[in-house]
Amino acid sequence: MANISILGEGSWGLGLAILLYNNRHHVKVWSIFPDKIEVLNKVRQNETALPGVIIPEAVEFTADVQETIEGSDVIVMAVASPYTRSTSKLIAPYVKSGQYIVNVAKGIENDTLMTLCQIVEQEVPQATVAVLSGPSHAEEVSRGIPTSCVVGTHKKEDAEYLQNLFMNDVFRVYTNPDMLGICIGGALKNVIALASGIADGLGYGDNSKAALITRGIAEIGRLGIAMGADPMTFVGLSGIGDLVVTCASMHSRNRRAGILIGKGYTKDAAMKEVQMVVEGVHSAKAAYLLSQKYHVEMPIVEQVNEILFHGKSPANAVKELMLRDKKIESDNIKWN
Repeated sequence: MANISILGEGSWGLGLAILLYNNRHHVKVWSIFPDKIEVLNKVRQNETALPGVIIPEAVEFTADVQETIEGSDVIVMAVASPYTRSTSKLIAPYVKSGQYIVNVAKGIENDTLMTLCQIVEQEVPQATVAVLSGPSHAEEVSRGIPTSCVVGTHKKEDAEYLQNLFMNDVFRVYTNPDMLGICIGGALKNVIALASGIADGLGYGDNSKAALITRGIAEIGRLGIAMGADPMTFVGLSGIGDLVVTCASMHSRNRRAGILIGKGYTKDAAMKEVQMVVEGVHSAKAAYLLSQKYHVEMPIVEQVNEILFHGKSPANAVKELMLRDKKIESDNIKWN
């Protein structure tokens, strides 16, 4: 049994709290908002993020960050991506050398273009940082629906330790040394999911969605490889796996926001309607800047940025995508 602290009281943090409690670990959930901790202690559920899901009585809730960190074997970073750096700064004074921090959020920092794991490693250099990612809606994990994820670390033994910590008969965990690729796949799939939702909002069909998923993973893979990631990561759980589920499911806040934008909502109105952080909006600009930095063509990401930040109509963006110059599907496949 391990002492595990979850930072963040949102849907994914609570879903993992239930999973880890069911694995017989001691689990404590921290939030920076004392009022939310008070409600959780009283009603044992987050009625907005995970309605109907009751948190076991043995799971503790606290707003005391020092107590949370100092008593933990493993810290799970489940705050929304825009708050990864500020939360890392907050916990850094209390983290011991070698203490595990497992990042489970997905995003890229706009100002620095760093992945979330890179941010944690910069702010908490004494920690052993890992990433857990994959097609894993909290709504399903919290109810014990079979799910598979991947954990990435720099050292094999750390990955195997965390694999054993999270894995059970309904939550299968694979290991992968490519932390960069896992982080890139997790962040950029949210941008493609926005595009998929926009297509749904416009009334398009399965053909359009399949095209966006297929060409979306091509864009993500091109950028990831240019940044130094392994191409095989993008055909795995944190690549095509996470992309498919996020583009297809109504659990996906990114897809839901995209649907609203396709129907004519502004990005701000769509995010307000969804009532949760829409990570793809925060990652879209960073993804575009990365494409410019690494000289990688990413037309879907480019058009999503035009819609979100420059007022382009979704219908015109789709038309421009369809009328781009003719291309070969893969530069790696050669004619005889």
